[in-house]
Amino acid sequence: MTDNSWRSDETEAVYELAVDFFEREVVSRHERWDAQRRIDREVWRSAGKLGLLLCSIPEVYGGGGGTFAHDLAVFEAQGYAGDLSLGISVHSGIVPHYLLEYGTEAQKSAWLPAMATGEVLGAIGMTEPGAGSDLKAIRTTAIRDGDHYVVNGSKTFITNGSSADMIVLAAKTDPGAGAKGVSLFIVDLRNCPGFTVGRVLDKVGQHGADTSELSFTDVRVPVDNLLGGVEGRGFGQLMAQLVQERLVIAAQASGAMQRAVRETLRYTGERRAFGHTLFDFQNTAFELAECHTIATTCRVFLDHCIEKHLNGKLDASEAAMLKYWLTDRQCEVVDRCVQLHGGYGYMREYLIARMYEDARVQRIYAGANEVMKSIIAKSMSCRTNG
Repeated sequence: MTDNSWRSDETEAVYELAVDFFEREVVSRHERWDAQRRIDREVWRSAGKLGLLLCSIPEVYGGGGGTFAHDLAVFEAQGYAGDLSLGISVHSGIVPHYLLEYGTEAQKSAWLPAMATGEVLGAIGMTEPGAGSDLKAIRTTAIRDGDHYVVNGSKTFITNGSSADMIVLAAKTDPGAGAKGVSLFIVDLRNCPGFTVGRVLDKVGQHGADTSELSFTDVRVPVDNLLGGVEGRGFGQLMAQLVQERLVIAAQASGAMQRAVRETLRYTGERRAFGHTLFDFQNTAFELAECHTIATTCRVFLDHCIEKHLNGKLDASEAAMLKYWLTDRQCEVVDRCVQLHGGYGYMREYLIARMYEDARVQRIYAGANEVMKSIIAKSMSCRTNG
């Protein structure tokens, strides 16, 4: 990782610590995690002890007290390590920020400290079988009944779904009000009658991640667990936080591109054919030169957006550009690096093959890249009409 404007010695140290953590706890044990389709809680606790969880949450709530740059250093390190199975981006980069930004003091104090240690694992419940990028179309309901809301519905593609102790759940408190009827709830899943985990989904990649289907049948959620205490604000809260979520995905993509180039440079420098290393062939050298250039220019764009975000100036359109561009380029670079590995690039014992599997979904979640282009186009149209 090279120096750039948003990195300090401290964030660089976090990055190096995180790379070592992911290599030791996740990558080196991937066969175990893949087989059981979840990562053991001990790994989360280890991350908590190292200070790699909730880096930017204030110390008063058990967090690291840093800026979001510290969190992004962890997520870029995960991309560089080459395995995205640990749902740390959701647990640490997404869920706690909903609580910090919109939660009551009691909600923040109740959940954030235990999340920072890894004792409580978080998830977010947005996507449903019939509603992905179109969050206004969710059908899960939360109807007030005295001191509780009664929740009914289902969610799918939920990261940390079978392991989570709590979930920030999107539901309709007013089913007839469209976006204005969406609210967010903190649901304690540890003792939750009516809540069930369905399938842990069999995915193309990220095999160690317990991405799951969840269902809620007459689940009673205390009124105090309405995020922020006011109904109807959920859609706006989701839209505001998606900017930061897309930055997280882009950081992982940047790290992955850097690692793919490095792994392939090493491989082609060692592998020989016709009396020469593979890198001695002009095609190989030119391919890697192009991939290195793509990875470097993407990192520059990432740095630019991180600086803007840390200064409160990153808007939805530029975040969409970043997410779409870097994840598309991640898939391109990793694919080209697989090709340079030849048949070995298709073998899962090689890191590059598992990176190839993990990369594809980056263009889908946090808003499909087609939706990102729609956001960008809408922004361009507004400027033209203005």
